[in-house]
Amino acid sequence: MKKVILKGFIIVPTADLPAVKKALISHKELTRNEPGCLMFNVTQSEVNLNRFDVYEEFINKAAFELHQARVENSAWGRAAANVQRHYEIL
Repeated sequence: MKKVILKGFIIVPTADLPAVKKALISHKELTRNEPGCLMFNVTQSEVNLNRFDVYEEFINKAAFELHQARVENSAWGRAAANVQRHYEIL
């Protein structure tokens, strides 16, 4: 099966920055420990503090879909509900 790569960025509303940054800590750890996660990086821009660059790799579509399902009902999902997502899935 072909691996899934997601890359792009999110824009976080200023009012949500503290909650998003706090939730991101455990979100990174949980995601990196998911079966099938090859790489997961989310990095806050030094130029635009509301922008976070995102790069994810999963071994296949099934692993990616399991990740998406977990995120839907997670603390991260709630904290990031208002972010603008700009992703490309390869």
